[in-house]
This record gives sequence, C-alpha cells and structure tokens, in this order.
Amino acid sequence: MARGASASAGRKKKLVIVESPSKAKTIGKFLGSGYHVIASVGHVRDLPKSKLGIDIDHDFEPEYISIRGKGEIIKELKKEAKKASKVYLATDPDREGEAISWHLANLLGINPEDSVRVTFNEITKPTVKEAMKHPRAIDMNLVDAQQARRVLDRLVGYQISPLLWRKIRRGLSAGRVQSAALKIICDRERKIQAFVPEEYWTITALFHKEWDFSAKLGTKNGKKFTVHTCEEKDHVLSDLSKGKFIISEIVRKERNTKPFPPFTTSTLQQEASIRLGFNTRKTMSIAQQLYEGVDIPGRGTAGLITYLRTDSVRISEEAKASAEEYIKNRFGAEYWSNNFFSNRKKDIQDAHEAIRPADSTLEPEQIKDALSRDQYRLYQLIWNRFIASQMSAAKFDSMHVQIKNGDYGFRASGSRLLFDGYRKVYKVTESENMLLPELKRGEELTSEKTEGEQNFTLPPSRYTEASLIKELESKNIGRPSTYAPIVSTLLDRKYVKREKKTLIPTDLGFIVDGMMEENFKDIVDAGFTAEMEDKLDDVEIKGADWKQVIRSFYGPFHQELEKAEQNIPKVEIEDRPAGVNCEICGRPMVIKTGRYGEFLACSGYPECKNTKPLIKEIGVSCPKCGKPLVQKRSRRGRIFYGCSGYPDCDMSYWNKPVNKKCPKCGALLVEKKGKNTTLACSNKECDYKE
Repeated sequence: MARGASASAGRKKKLVIVESPSKAKTIGKFLGSGYHVIASVGHVRDLPKSKLGIDIDHDFEPEYISIRGKGEIIKELKKEAKKASKVYLATDPDREGEAISWHLANLLGINPEDSVRVTFNEITKPTVKEAMKHPRAIDMNLVDAQQARRVLDRLVGYQISPLLWRKIRRGLSAGRVQSAALKIICDRERKIQAFVPEEYWTITALFHKEWDFSAKLGTKNGKKFTVHTCEEKDHVLSDLSKGKFIISEIVRKERNTKPFPPFTTSTLQQEASIRLGFNTRKTMSIAQQLYEGVDIPGRGTAGLITYLRTDSVRISEEAKASAEEYIKNRFGAEYWSNNFFSNRKKDIQDAHEAIRPADSTLEPEQIKDALSRDQYRLYQLIWNRFIASQMSAAKFDSMHVQIKNGDYGFRASGSRLLFDGYRKVYKVTESENMLLPELKRGEELTSEKTEGEQNFTLPPSRYTEASLIKELESKNIGRPSTYAPIVSTLLDRKYVKREKKTLIPTDLGFIVDGMMEENFKDIVDAGFTAEMEDKLDDVEIKGADWKQVIRSFYGPFHQELEKAEQNIPKVEIEDRPAGVNCEICGRPMVIKTGRYGEFLACSGYPECKNTKPLIKEIGVSCPKCGKPLVQKRSRRGRIFYGCSGYPDCDMSYWNKPVNKKCPKCGALLVEKKGKNTTLACSNKECDYKE
C-alpha cells in the first residue's frame, strides 16, 4: 500500500489523491507540509471479473464493485479523507483518470460537482502548484466516455469469449478493437500467402565524370517502361550499345525538408520501436516513469516529460517560447522557425499537448547519470524530436538529370546538403549527400558499363508493432491508451507470434479471425470500428448520450450472438505428433498448446493424463554437470533456460546462454536483448560484456 507523509497532529491537512506511489512522492515534495498526498494505486472500483457486471435489462447500468485486494487502500483513503480539511482528486488528465476520480468521489462521499478535480499535463513544481489553485468539478463527459468504452468492451468480450471457449478452446478471448487488429494482420498474411512473384530487370548505366555515378532506365518513347524477361533485357542492352547517351534535360532547384511534429503516443511508440527496438509496452512503461518523476541531483524530483497519452501535436505557448530561446542561444537564430502543426483529426479533443520535455533546456546529456540506460534513450528521443520540431527546415541543392539513348530514357538524381536545420538534433536515415558532377544539357556521356539485374516483385511486408500501430491510427481504430494492450493481448493469446520484430498470425489466430469474420462482421470490420470510435469520441467532445451509443450497438450485436451460438460448429484443432512415446502407457505423445505455450501430452487422454514440458535444446552444455541446457517456461509463462538433469542439477538462467565462456571468470556468457543483442557474463559479480 502506498502512503505519503503522515498527517501531523492538531492541524488538518488538505488531502491530494493520485494513482501511483511514485507520483504521490513527487507531488508531495512540491506541495509541502500543508498537504498529504497518497496513492489509490490505480482504480479502486471496476466491473466484477466473475460475471458480465452490466444490467442489460435496466438500460446497461454498470454494476461496479470495489476491486478485490484494494480493501486496505480504500480503508486508508476513507480515513485520510475524513481527517482532511479538503480533498483534491489529482489523477491523470484523461478519460481513465477522470473515471478514477469519479469512482473515488463516489467511494468517499464527495460531490462530483464540487471543485475537487485537479489536472496537470506535466509534473513540475510550478505546474502542480498553479493547478492546485484552479480545481474544477469532475467532467462527466470524460467519465461517460470511459464508461461507454468499458461497457462496450465488456459486452463484446464477455459474450463472445465464452462462445470461443465452447467452440474452439478454453482461455480464448475476443475484443472490440483486438478483433479488428487481428483481422488486419491475418488479411496481410493471406495476401503474402497468395502472392505470386513477377520477374523484372533493372537496367543501369554507369558513367564517370569527375567521379562515378549511375542512371536507371525508366522510359521508352516517353512512356514508363519495365523489362520483364532476360530476352527483353538482352534486346535493350543491344539497342543501347548501338546508340549514344545524351543529356536531354537538367532540373536543378533548392529542396527543403521540414521537421516532424512533436510526438503523439502513436508516433512515439513507432519511433521507439524503429530507433530503439522497444516494444509498445516497454515504451509506455518507461514514458510513465519519465512523466511521474525522476530525482535529478541539484534539481530535486520532477517529471521530465508531459503526459504520455495524447493524440495532439499542439504545444503550449510557454513551451514554444522556451524552445525558441534555447535554439537561438544554442545554435543561432537561423536554426529557429515558427513552425505550426495541425492535428490530423480536426475534431480531436485538444486538451493535451504533444509529448515533449517538461523543460526544453534540460539536455539529455545533463541528466544521463541520473537515468537508467532506457530512460535516457527514450528521453533523448523525445527531447530531440521536440527541439527539432521548432527548428528550421533542412535545405538541399537537388539535381535531376534525364539521359536519352535512342528511344530509351534514363534518370539520375543527386543532392547536396546546404543547411542542416533540424537535422542537427534529429538525424534521419536517408543520405544527405548523393552528388552528381557538373553536367550540361546536350552533353554526350560515355557509359563505363551498362548492365541488367534480375529482380522479382516482393509480397507485402508483414506488420511490425510500429507499422501495425500506424495502420490502426490511419484507420481510426483504437486510441493512444489502447495501442500497447492490443498488441500485448494478441501475443498473449497466441493469436499472433513475433518473429524478427514482425507479427505473424498463428493457426489459432486464423481460426479465431475466420470465425469472427463469418459471424461478427461488424466487430472485425475496420470501418465499423472506426465509426464506433467516433461515436465514443462524441460522448467526450459533444456530450452525446453514452447509453444511446450502447443501445444502438447492442441490438444487432445480440442478434449476431444468438445466430453464432446455433451456427458455429465445434472446431477441432489437430495436435502435432511429437515423435516420442509416452513413458507411462507407450502411446504417442502429441504437442498441444496451452495458456503458456506448447507442451507434450499423451494421445491417450483421458485414460492417460501424462503431460510434460516441451524440451528445446539450445546446443549448450550445463557447466555444472555437462548435460544439455534446455529452454523451459516458468509457471507464469516466462521463458528461462535450465539443465535437462533437473532436479538432480538446478543450474538455470533467465537469459539465453551461448557456447562461450567469460574470459575473466569462466562462467557462461548469455545474450542480452536490446536494440542489438550483446553478450554478458552470467555471473552477477562479474561485469564482463562484449
């Protein structure tokens, strides 16, 4: 249980309730002895887990209960609220935070119309102290928007999931947004499976004038031209050998590339995946730590970034002015630009700013020693992106050259960086300099070599977490708070597996998607899901009746549910042969899939109930006894590596060992996953890395 500073006797304090203990600790330091700051540790009331918890017959009234295990926290909250001269509810500034404050008000007997709600977009001393001067009533539009989403998701999840249990396998689930995301991944995989590659050839002419450069064939008789076969390639090369390469056109101009806007939740998750190798869950966890507060030597504890769940690219005038002053002083006036960015959705609720540093002058290098490696890398990414967003465009001298040889047209392009602008702090992957020599129109070029290279068209690429989030956002599916849970749920349910950062649907994922598409077309349809998101946003933005949104959805959904119960046949998922026999009854063992992955079971079930873990050798011997080390799963489903001689030998590792010993102490080296996999000594007392 989280507690703030204890109340001093004799003088009543003002009570401030937040969600997390770390947030309570940070804010408590800002407000001083007149306040007592404690944490609710998230929600205190919710729908029950054991039943639907929605009274459908009485207009979808939610049946909230106190969350199991929160009894002591609730008891303390009531006790402290009773002692306090005034109670403030300072939970996060979004739908979820507003709902937590509303539940707290109900629990503590506080009138939600009183001025008890305090919000701040960043956890810094000036911002928090100023926010405490302007409490407001609880915003019921925000509360109702959260209730609508919660009720809708509960109706879908708790009524389709049991159907999946009966028809396919226990432990499965379906969700309103989750199912639409699964369909997107499965549809992409079907396109990949149906893809037939087509042959084509690229024709490249190599030239030399001052330095080597090349041009590619693109047109014939002024029209786009593609070479499809080796015979065509040979014919083109023969034609080219008879002709001359003449420069027909040169276009030279200055090209500007503008900076990217500051981060939203979605773009932060995408960039952290691409640049840092973070999955969405890790990105949000570290961002939460940066938001809630870090102890910086010489500065005290303060939040380093603004609130992490936002659709908006807006920034405050104060932040803009601070960035302007920093950029002009640090880089020069020519590097600052008065940039404005607009939100993609015009009716978006613009309550939150973009994700930015709370103090734009606090450079990442200044606080590197106070942060963990991952905290530093994410803060650096956020800081760089924000500062770059307020900087000038990068300028290039670009040159495009058209080269003719008879009927054939070639194109060469080059550019030279004139002014780096925002690229001084936010690097991009494309090359800054691809120079062409000085060329003249009508000039004849001598080809050093003209060659053809065989290629084949490629199938659509599989989704990564980053590209899936981008697709969900473009289709208006889900919201900032849901992107990370969507991906995690699909992976946890074994509907999707991750291979080399790509998301691949499993056989089970295809089965569930097929059943959902056949019986619940609206649930998996991206257009319908997006339309529903807009209706839910209307509750928040326009004060629409949230129960009317539920009513209009539930009628058709309930009819689909009744038909599905009758029409869906029982699906038998075939077990794969394991290639070994049961040591108890002698019948073949099969590979089954359970909650925590695959395991071995006797095919003679239920007569023989023998099961055991699926052993995967990793090609490394136990340093203790010499037997093979194998991959295993803990009771909670976490992968670890242990000796196959267990229980006689208890050697085990959380990180995957490799066949290499530490040169310092002789222990096995293990893989450490990050953006790049590194090796480190498995001995905790040894600091060897490579």
